[in-house]
Amino acid sequence: MKITRQLCLPLLLTGLLASAVAAPSTATARTGGAHPATAPSPTVRTAVSRPSADDLRARIAAVPGMRVVKENPAPAGYRSFALLYRQPVDHRHPGKGSFEQRLSLLHRSTDRPMVLYTGGYDLNTEDSAFRSEPTRIVDGNQISVEQRYFGTSRPRITDWSELDIWQAASDHHRLVRALKTVYRAAWISTGGSKGGMATVYHRRFYPHDVAGSVAYSAPNNTDNRDDTAEDRFLRQVGTPACRSALTAVQRAMLGPRRTEMAGRLARWAADQGYTFHTIGSADRALELTVLELPMLFWMQKEEADDCGTIPLPSAAGDALLTWFAVKTMLGAFSDRYLALMAASYYQLGTQLGSVSFAAPQLAGLLRHPGIQEMRTYVPRSIPLRFRPDAMPDIDRWVRHHGSELLFVYGEVDPARAEPFRTGKGSRDAHVYLAPRTSHVVSIEKLAPRDRARATAALRRWAAVDSPTA
Repeated sequence: MKITRQLCLPLLLTGLLASAVAAPSTATARTGGAHPATAPSPTVRTAVSRPSADDLRARIAAVPGMRVVKENPAPAGYRSFALLYRQPVDHRHPGKGSFEQRLSLLHRSTDRPMVLYTGGYDLNTEDSAFRSEPTRIVDGNQISVEQRYFGTSRPRITDWSELDIWQAASDHHRLVRALKTVYRAAWISTGGSKGGMATVYHRRFYPHDVAGSVAYSAPNNTDNRDDTAEDRFLRQVGTPACRSALTAVQRAMLGPRRTEMAGRLARWAADQGYTFHTIGSADRALELTVLELPMLFWMQKEEADDCGTIPLPSAAGDALLTWFAVKTMLGAFSDRYLALMAASYYQLGTQLGSVSFAAPQLAGLLRHPGIQEMRTYVPRSIPLRFRPDAMPDIDRWVRHHGSELLFVYGEVDPARAEPFRTGKGSRDAHVYLAPRTSHVVSIEKLAPRDRARATAALRRWAAVDSPTA
């Protein structure tokens, strides 16, 4: 009874992380799972101390384990470098081997704050000139990190047991310590969705690495057996008419039009060069994506009347499948993309937890029990053993010891069904809700008072002055 940057599929996740963070659209496009937030840059900027080209490159290259791959085009006032940093496969036993972690450095000045940014996945779609919202707010440098076992940041032989939240947090810790020899001003960390989760996990294990953290749209699944919060959220979000329209489409696609839609999906997949061997069949892929439709719809909801675009159950087959393929990011369920995202599903199935929708509105129409479980996404050759103690430990740390934390959620985003919450032991930690906003949220989208408070906290942690009028 359970329900992830555009190539990410599950955490509210069977559908959450996967679909919000990284799932490709039908055109196989990916938007970065980072929050390309719209906050304006500060109106007051300090002068940029700019080492000579050779001096800066030499200083970065002199960091033990760091390799400068190339210099990329950058915005005015910045320099951008593609880097590789050698990390141990196992931080407890460095002699077991190593891999090179891919990084992207956007340099403004060694005197400015540094922002440690992660989208939670690979760097394949990151623009070398991309600046996260906190980077723009503090007018700082930014180091973007590809997570271990994603993209090219993986050892030649994959030992899946070394992919856990502590090892990934230790990658960040080791990188921060190395780069602080060059960037000595305050450090801030940030990320969105799965990247927001990784930001929190890093702080839990290494709370003093950075002066503060901003986590956007970060789910907090503390009990993988209980998904009632997600079911309850989807029963209440939006208007009754909108929820009813989604239900009608679901029932039609798994009811009287099932054979037709499964056939259309199979033909569409063949045209795109997609296969569904991991999930099992076009019919299984149809049932899985129909189950996730409400979550994915609300995660992508814009302020415009998206509800008015929901097709009628009787809509022409091509139109219905086209709308459905866009909303559910159908290509993300194919073998090609599941292989690229194997590390994400492995994490969901071993520590992060996933969500399975109860879907009583589809009673009598479901044929594939357990299809929402993580095993559906992960080949049988990769072992999955869930460790239920990992997420409660993170949650306890936030509520009892977490400090200098900002959690930002969107009002209509299913990720907030199980959010991070502060507690009596939290210090200078805040949770904000952006009205009428979905999964791609930002401080800029907060109500004016909350936006001012969040921005002030971030500037305070980064030790930078507020802009003047």
